[in-house]
Amino acid sequence: MTQRSLFVRALWFLLIGWWVTPILVNIAWALNVTVVLAPVGIKLVNLVPTALTLQEPRSLAAPEYGRGQRSLLIRAIYFVLVGWWLSFLWANLAALFAITIIGLPVAIWMANRLPVVTSLYRFHG
Repeated sequence: MTQRSLFVRALWFLLIGWWVTPILVNIAWALNVTVVLAPVGIKLVNLVPTALTLQEPRSLAAPEYGRGQRSLLIRAIYFVLVGWWLSFLWANLAALFAITIIGLPVAIWMANRLPVVTSLYRFHG
């Protein structure tokens, strides 16, 4: 996968990313507090970096997918006890940072780590 140009990503952020990301985060959080729709919420959480800056999503088909992950049981317990509320705070703080020029690098860093904060899921690559 190749990233879009910096110009296109910056233009996206200025026109769309800064306002659509908080909406996506809050919809994902609302879905995450339900049992049935939590998988959809998790998928939306994984799309936050793309919504913010058009960063290409990381592939789940990579050969190392699944290696080095905590067990699903540990990740589920973490999500139920911590991940659902901490990811809400984390993502909204990232969205707040994103509206400032100085905070934008921090917002991007935080958005890229949102899957870990939500469910201890670590992307490879």
